[in-house]
Amino acid sequence: MTQRQVSPAPRAAPPVTPDGRYIVVRGRLWRRSDPGLAPAEREALVAALMRARRAVRDTKAEGGAALAEARAAVDAAKHGLGERGPPWWTDGAPDYNRHLARTTPYATWFAGLGDEGDGEG
Repeated sequence: MTQRQVSPAPRAAPPVTPDGRYIVVRGRLWRRSDPGLAPAEREALVAALMRARRAVRDTKAEGGAALAEARAAVDAAKHGLGERGPPWWTDGAPDYNRHLARTTPYATWFAGLGDEGDGEG
């Protein structure tokens, strides 16, 4: 008897706050990339981020300087994308990155998502 391969169900995209600044994953806000980046710049930064993440994975066992360098490369790419560092928006609104959505001004919007808001897909 042959074993049938079952593809995992596609993940639903995480909810995006009405202002487009965050996605919600497991109830927590995560800053989105700067929408003002040029497509070529975004593509280069995403490629750098993926390379850095693979380097983190590959150097975790050895640790030390190689792992620190890989993590620094992830951080640099995320800063470039606008996901870390100063907020990319310019209206002076506070940054709620990594805050629980239910404890921010997005709480009412988040509560209205119901089960969709868990970000589990």
